[in-house]
Amino acid sequence: MGQPVASRGRAATPTLGKAMLNKYARAFFTRVLTPFAAFLIRRGVSPDTVTLLGTAGVMAGALVFYPRGELFWGTIVITLFVFSDLVDGNMARQLGRSSRWGAFLDSTLDRVADSAIFGGFALWYAGGGDDNVLCAVSIFCLASGQVVSYTKARGESIGLPVAVNGLVERAERLVISLVAAGLAGFHKTFGVPGIEILLPIALWIVAVGSVVTLIQRVVTVRRESAEADAAADASPSPSSPSATASPDNASQSSEATP
Repeated sequence: MGQPVASRGRAATPTLGKAMLNKYARAFFTRVLTPFAAFLIRRGVSPDTVTLLGTAGVMAGALVFYPRGELFWGTIVITLFVFSDLVDGNMARQLGRSSRWGAFLDSTLDRVADSAIFGGFALWYAGGGDDNVLCAVSIFCLASGQVVSYTKARGESIGLPVAVNGLVERAERLVISLVAAGLAGFHKTFGVPGIEILLPIALWIVAVGSVVTLIQRVVTVRRESAEADAAADASPSPSSPSATASPDNASQSSEATP
């Protein structure tokens, strides 16, 4: 759910793999979704409306299907609505809009959608899934994902670029979790044996990866803040006598010296 807005600070330099995936995947889906985005614009639908509906759909898929163990159908519903993340941005570009409000709404509702997904997993394992450990891991994935996002937002709010690519960022968290949940759902929906283990494996991967990513971001912010403080200390203060003394005063002082 992303409407473009001018970025502030220096963006993290993506790794080659992520850059290639982002470049070609986004280009493909942009071509596919542009006609649909144009259709919505002609019908008078706003990008904000798409963002809100997309989030509502993700929440419904996660909180209606997942707690009942319907992992396959829940993932299908979520995946369909996740594409609103590309549709609303496409609409904003076609309309020539770049809105701080849109960027804020997008980021806020992303957090809501992520919470619903991992909350749905937690509800399943607390109920029919009957596994308190995996329930706790799901809750940890929910919380750690919020903290990972906060560290970047807070670092940027104090003027730091937070130029780091974490091991498991939001896109990786969603892809790993949703692919595993969809495949694990084959066990209940289609009777495929043994495949249900994929979701627990994915949750552990996301949990560990989130911790690593959090550490990476904290270390980066500490380094960047130290560099920024050192640069500020090295700059001459405008109020210092040496910075404010005029050349005439300096020459008179030297002439008066015996």
